Amino acid sequence: MEDGKRSEFCISGAAWIVGAALLGGRELSAEQRKTTGDPKSTESKPEEVSPAEDLMREHGVLNRILLIYDEAMRRLKERQDLDPGVVASSAGIIRSFVEDYHERLEEDYLFPRFEKAGKLADFVRVLRSQHRVGRRLTDQIRQLATVRTFKNPGSRNKLAETLQLFIRMYRPHEAHEDTVLFPAFRSVVTPNEYDSLGEEFEEKEHQLFGEEGFERIVDDVAKLEKTLGIYDLARFTPGS
Repeated sequence: MEDGKRSEFCISGAAWIVGAALLGGRELSAEQRKTTGDPKSTESKPEEVSPAEDLMREHGVLNRILLIYDEAMRRLKERQDLDPGVVASSAGIIRSFVEDYHERLEEDYLFPRFEKAGKLADFVRVLRSQHRVGRRLTDQIRQLATVRTFKNPGSRNKLAETLQLFIRMYRPHEAHEDTVLFPAFRSVVTPNEYDSLGEEFEEKEHQLFGEEGFERIVDDVAKLEKTLGIYDLARFTPGS
């Protein structure tokens, strides 16, 4: 082989190896297979999602509901029109997807492993407590988000206060989980256990919400955002 061609071959091979390493052994996407010449380019396999990534994208749903709560709270305080059904539907998603599913995963699979390993024990204790408080607040929000109670100024004020309490607790709650708990999760499980949990989380999600459950939840949240006029991301840009 000529020196020029040998160098070109080595560089190409090295680039492929580095790319594979960066992918961390995960399946290549269909487009990536076409680019790299992977023989499985015609196969269509679902993308594998790690436990931490799965939990963090679910936090994205929570954050978008918090934006809805923010807007609802603002309208309540300024005595503007607000459909109580938007608040009730948002609280329903919090109950079914965040509290009964997402938080149960944390309580059943993450918290016990940290407690057993003697890591972040005080932190986990606070997270557990906030989950319990969050469920009580959600109960109150669902009770107050009705046409009947919206006619009562006292009930509207109480709902605004409850939404504010929920937002104030969950913004730091999910931010600390994303930056402290989830990154440390690998340190309390084996690599095989970590990978298998990702598959288990996905199976549970499909059992509860269907094969495209997450996508449908996101669509439902988007519809609520559009009802309030806060779906367009550009509206959050200062000066827009």
